[in-house]
Amino acid sequence: MPPNPTILAFDTSAAHCAAALLLGGKIVASRFDEMQRGQAEHLMPMLEEILDEVGAVWAEIDAIAVGVGPGNFTGIRIGVSAARGLALSLGIPAIGVSTFEIARGPASRPGPKHQIVTLDGPRQSVFLQNFVDGSPVGEPDVITSKHTSWLDLEMTAPPLGTELLGPFAEHLMLAFGNGAPNLYPFNTADIDWPRASEVLARIAKEKLECDADFDPPAPLYIRAADAAPASDPPPKILP
Repeated sequence: MPPNPTILAFDTSAAHCAAALLLGGKIVASRFDEMQRGQAEHLMPMLEEILDEVGAVWAEIDAIAVGVGPGNFTGIRIGVSAARGLALSLGIPAIGVSTFEIARGPASRPGPKHQIVTLDGPRQSVFLQNFVDGSPVGEPDVITSKHTSWLDLEMTAPPLGTELLGPFAEHLMLAFGNGAPNLYPFNTADIDWPRASEVLARIAKEKLECDADFDPPAPLYIRAADAAPASDPPPKILP
């Protein structure tokens, strides 16, 4: 793998279709389109446009990076399937990057040793992920109701100086008890989705520098799919 690999990154894990190209250590092109549906039809033309913009071709791509969630179930499957297919056809690695990692930013971003990232989950839930030295550690946790009194939650306090990140950082600080403001700095900023694919590409570059052998990316599902049966009757099966 070259010292500055060319990485094509994309994410369809929420109500958008986003992509970015990292070339020579710099983001040279990026796209972000909001959309509730249609990512499957929109993604490949978007990737072609990004390559055409800088005169690059598929054979020059060294790695694919993809957002694996948590997020929208259908959107995650679209992105992960596309990444695995492209990696297989091009003979290059595909690197999965979680939404927690995108929210935290590249591991090289300055910060304390211990961090907890919060994300807005479906059905009134909140997702939590622990980080140590900029990398996720352990499985994500779930708080099942945003309407729960955070002061009433019995949560084990993390190491002193832990940074709390994401839209529920301040709430989580309350759950760790009185005096938390002096112990746990927090940042309530949410993900900057229009720039998320650029962050995704930089995180993938860091991962490539640490390990050149990756398992195929897989969706990160924290809760079961919230799907209702189809309203249309199923077709009749002919004898």
